Amino acid sequence: MALKIRKNPVVPAPYCPVSEFMNMLSGAWTTHVLWHLQATPRRFGELRIDMPQISAKTLTARLRMLEQHGLVVRTVMPTSPPSTEYGLTDLGRELIPVLSAIAEVGRKLKLSRTGEICQEAA
Repeated sequence: MALKIRKNPVVPAPYCPVSEFMNMLSGAWTTHVLWHLQATPRRFGELRIDMPQISAKTLTARLRMLEQHGLVVRTVMPTSPPSTEYGLTDLGRELIPVLSAIAEVGRKLKLSRTGEICQEAA
């Protein structure tokens, strides 16, 4: 006898907010960029030092995408030569508790698998 298909009690929205959220965070390094911008605005070169494995091309692409989504603001500083800083918008700052929760689950998973305590990058 086949099992009866149950209806989902959650009525789907005309669009999926989870898909919208995940689309904003798509791409390698996106969450890392947000994570490194949480404390203070950073210049491009500082972000490259924070994340030495990321290529300049990928970092540029992620910063542009995050700016288009309204999560990051780009500010050109009136210096000579001009410099550019990237910082989180209010919407971008709302993601930090979410990223912190994900990081905490990651630490617990690593601890349960390896017995190692995962240190947060300085």
